[in-house]
Amino acid sequence: MSGVFEVIAAPHPDRDSRVKTLAELGFTWANIGEERYWIDQVIGMNKETYDELEQASTALWQVLDRTVRYIHGNHGLYHLIGIPEVLWEMLDTLPLPEAGRISRYARFDFAIDQNGTIKLLELNADTPTGYVESSIVTPWMCEQYGLASPNRAMKELVAEAWAVERPDTAACVAYGEHLEDSGTIEALVKHSGLDVKCCDCLELYVDEGVLKDSEGRSIRSLFALYPKEWMAVDDGGDALAYAIETGELTIWNGPHSILLQSKGLMAVVWGLYELGQLYSDSEREMIAKYMLPTYNKAVFEGSFVSKSMFGREGGSVRLFDASGSLELEDQQGFDTSTLFPTVYQKRAELARIDTSEGELHLLTGMFVINGKPCGMLGRGGGPITGNASHFIAIGVK
Repeated sequence: MSGVFEVIAAPHPDRDSRVKTLAELGFTWANIGEERYWIDQVIGMNKETYDELEQASTALWQVLDRTVRYIHGNHGLYHLIGIPEVLWEMLDTLPLPEAGRISRYARFDFAIDQNGTIKLLELNADTPTGYVESSIVTPWMCEQYGLASPNRAMKELVAEAWAVERPDTAACVAYGEHLEDSGTIEALVKHSGLDVKCCDCLELYVDEGVLKDSEGRSIRSLFALYPKEWMAVDDGGDALAYAIETGELTIWNGPHSILLQSKGLMAVVWGLYELGQLYSDSEREMIAKYMLPTYNKAVFEGSFVSKSMFGREGGSVRLFDASGSLELEDQQGFDTSTLFPTVYQKRAELARIDTSEGELHLLTGMFVINGKPCGMLGRGGGPITGNASHFIAIGVK
């Protein structure tokens, strides 16, 4: 193990009591069936690496924000990065949010290797999960093992963001049944300090342009763990888009977050970087250092990755070796490459950590809430971080 990461402590012998305590705190999916999703250990990241990660997150957030403003209204680029056409009018007619606030609730996913080299893999700027793990469990773990946790600021930043957004309803699919998504919106509502009703997305419907719940209550401002690209696929998606376009409904994150969400935006950034357009010298330096060459075609000589522009939880990810041959592909997540275009990215290495669940590849998430990088999420699994990966807390030494 390098000096970048250190796995601290053996798991507590009484896991059941700790799982019960975490459930009382709002984390009810520490075990998923017979699988141990939560690893009862904590990773210490050296402070130098954390400081660089925070600086990289701040810089890349500004780069991506600038890029969205550059492509806004350009239907050719909308098409190139896979934005469903049903959303184009909404994106064009609604005003862009203020700088740095296109998404108020987002998460970067970074590859950090054994030597501390940081590379951005993707940004989930629309519906990131892992909030409970980061905002509640990670500080709880770090306190026990004497590590600093920047994650403690997450709750206050959510309250700041929702004080602006002021949703009257929060929704997810299978509310009350899907533990992770239900627990995520409940934690966000609790941390917001607002009176917000939680409900199931599948019980909502549009009536003459107005979104309503199962009781017929009109919803004017909605936070939903519902990926916006699914408006192009789901029955009623066009009606939901119409409600937003006409101002009957405000959604959070706002519609333009889908421009940040598309993995195709990484290809736009890299293309503009190679052409010497748009970015300042300092931004170009950050792009070169922390982003990976990304294209909408497989033009690599060495190893690379392909993934759907709207893939989630590892679904659609394929790893190719130096000869261009398929080495590994995700078999568990839903492959959205049948619905949306594919993007190709140079391959980056993940650090490997020795845990109670064996040697795992570590993916490091960094939440950006209300424009501020503020909380790490550790996920351990195979070379592809999929739905079966484990959660392990990360703190700062």
